[in-house]
Amino acid sequence: MLDHNEADITLRIADTGGGIPRENLSRIFDPFFTTKANGTGLGLSLVFRIVKNYNGSIEIEKSDATGTTFCVRLPLKNA
Repeated sequence: MLDHNEADITLRIADTGGGIPRENLSRIFDPFFTTKANGTGLGLSLVFRIVKNYNGSIEIEKSDATGTTFCVRLPLKNA
């Protein structure tokens, strides 16, 4: 879902997977953190860095047995 106002644009990305275990939520943006055998743990840490470089924010709105929803907010103008 995409939304915007005069100040920022908000993008919500959702999946229908099993959610992120509560004990992993505080680490998902850490470089090299992964729970996958063949994962590098760089995906979300790179997204986090890119969003922060644009003075934005990324957070988990929901993560439960029905899936996970991320919310990304980016400013439309430089601060």
